[in-house]
Amino acid sequence: MFFEIPQNLILIAGGAFLVGWLLSSISWALKSKIRAKKRDPRDDRIRSLEAELRIAVSKSEKSGEEVAKLKKDLEEANDGQIKRDNVISHQQDKLEVMAADLKDSVLKTRELRNELSERATENLKSEVKLREVETELEVAQASTDMIATGVLDYSLAAEALEDDVNDDDLLDESEITNAAK
Repeated sequence: MFFEIPQNLILIAGGAFLVGWLLSSISWALKSKIRAKKRDPRDDRIRSLEAELRIAVSKSEKSGEEVAKLKKDLEEANDGQIKRDNVISHQQDKLEVMAADLKDSVLKTRELRNELSERATENLKSEVKLREVETELEVAQASTDMIATGVLDYSLAAEALEDDVNDDDLLDESEITNAAK
């Protein structure tokens, strides 16, 4: 080589390098502690904002999931409500039809009752007239028989007829209407 360096000089240069490195490491460590104590407040603000941002993002994601779940629940509730409304309207239609049928049935029943009452009244009147006719026929038959046999005396017959007419159990019109009711 070009020249020879004594070994002591190499050791001294290596020792000096090592001591310099140690001193710079210590000095750097002390300065970083001082710098840590004198941190910039903007750095702290940035770190707190970043933390708040992460929290807000996670809350936003949770809220988004909740909104999606609520939308799904709302759609299910709306579908259920539409189905219930359809069932209710169908039941109301049935109820209206039944009410109309009931009204018609009541009217027909009243008409039939009135007709039945009229027929019962007519039937009662016809029975009364039939009895009157039968009675008159019996009286006529009896008088014919009596005339034919010669038992009947005309002078007494007029008085007997008046007594028979007063004693007959014929119904008058007030009794007919009471019986019809």
